[in-house]
Amino acid sequence: MFVRLIRPAVSLLALMTVLLGIVYPLVITGVAQVAFPRQAEGSLIYQNGKLIGSALIGQSFSDPKYFWGRPSATTPQPYNGLASTGSNLGPLNPALLDAVKANAKALHDADPDNRQLIPVDLVTASASGLDPDVSPAAAHYQAARVARARNLPLASVETLIKTHERGRLFGLIGEPRINVLELNLALDRLH
Repeated sequence: MFVRLIRPAVSLLALMTVLLGIVYPLVITGVAQVAFPRQAEGSLIYQNGKLIGSALIGQSFSDPKYFWGRPSATTPQPYNGLASTGSNLGPLNPALLDAVKANAKALHDADPDNRQLIPVDLVTASASGLDPDVSPAAAHYQAARVARARNLPLASVETLIKTHERGRLFGLIGEPRINVLELNLALDRLH
């Protein structure tokens, strides 16, 4: 009697394991490879045949001639995909205020003449700590510094920002954004 009850349960477990653990992931992977090959491979960006990065994961830029992304909360290295996490610091935590002050100071030190309000995404980490995008306001905030560091007209840098701005998904979802890596690569090509 016991074997008669266990056999269907074990058989169903084995069948579901094969179907949902092997067949389903292979089918979904195959469909993704055919329908969305770039995204299925990680949205990788190559330059002259060399892998530069991914459009989905931010990179650390600290040179004044480049646009800087959102601060990363991952440790021990910034934008570490294996350590994806936000800072988990609440608004009353003094460590969050210290981090925001340090990020604001770095921005001010890089461009002391800039008196604009600093956009919040330049001083706070995203929920994943890997955000590759900044708001248009964050890019425009940095435009004068980048133009000065590269001896470019400010209007050229502002135009480059505008051409790399992506709108809301379907005109409704999310916020306008600019991929920092793609913008910096375009900046290198411009120069």
